Amino acid sequence: MPLRIALVLGSTRPGRRGDQIAAWALEAARAHGGADYELVDIANHRLGNLDEPGNPNLQQYQHDHTRAWGELVDSFDGFVFLVPEYNHSFPGALKNALDYVYREWNDKAAGIISYGGWAAGVRAAEALRLVLAELQVATVRTQPTISTLPSFHTGTFIPQDGLDTAVHGMLDQVTAWSGALRGVRETRTRRATAA
Repeated sequence: MPLRIALVLGSTRPGRRGDQIAAWALEAARAHGGADYELVDIANHRLGNLDEPGNPNLQQYQHDHTRAWGELVDSFDGFVFLVPEYNHSFPGALKNALDYVYREWNDKAAGIISYGGWAAGVRAAEALRLVLAELQVATVRTQPTISTLPSFHTGTFIPQDGLDTAVHGMLDQVTAWSGALRGVRETRTRRATAA
């Protein structure tokens, strides 16, 4: 069964530039191969502020939108987060989406493509890594960055030199780690079933 990797667009801001970056990244990922890639735009899931009363670790969800989000997250073997930098961190909408579920994220791999001004979103990516570690998501080292100042100087996204190479390097790592961690999840499921 082929690996399934979600490209998660982490901004919900109207007029965001992430749409163009996401379309380009999805095309680059599909050209890279090694997995089935799907764009997951958190703006389309209308999660609202976290409204589940229970601990997400218990998976006792009371709302249909949480169950649907959990099933979607659970269906993937790995992730690539497309994350802008807002005030030295990543958007609250993405943090909210991460917090809705817990076990569905566990033992999976992730890469991060960050974007922003001259710092190219690197502070957002570093903040995101801390949260992903707590969710038991293994982040890969290669981290493509996009400075929006030169990349959008015409108003349309133009990838800068070297970005394709960085994205392909990251995807090599994400697919390798996602395949290995699939085995970890399968072992965990077998043990739980046998117990």
